[in-house]
Amino acid sequence: MSPSNPTSAAASTLSLEQQICYAMHTTVRAFDAVYRELLSEHGLSYPQYIALMAVAEHGPLTVSRLGEHLRLDSGTLSPLLKRMESAGLVERVRDPEDERRVLVSATDGGHDRLAALGDLPHQIALRSGLSRQELVDLHRTLRQVTERLDTGV
Repeated sequence: MSPSNPTSAAASTLSLEQQICYAMHTTVRAFDAVYRELLSEHGLSYPQYIALMAVAEHGPLTVSRLGEHLRLDSGTLSPLLKRMESAGLVERVRDPEDERRVLVSATDGGHDRLAALGDLPHQIALRSGLSRQELVDLHRTLRQVTERLDTGV
């Protein structure tokens, strides 16, 4: 493949290994595997973990607002919350200001579960092999990319 050959150059930029989406996909899958391993000891899936974190930090939240935070649709979120409620991690109640809305809050059991996971971010950082500064830089870059993709800028 010669750099002067435009067809070969175009083909190389279209190769799977050159695609940013593929690099992101494989990275996410690797993170998922680590989270799955570490969270399974605590009886949580990754979506349950981030939902619990969101309601503990920002709650009570409406189901729709929680979905916006997590980028999950109600078809995915409702069964997830139902399982979490059955496990005693969250509570769902009708909003007294608008009976059509459901508010989600972390229970004491949910807060306890999060407390038991306190060193999880540190474990993830260690498993990534990245320095603290590299993680901070990566986080900032990912947030910028997400924002730009969302706004079309």
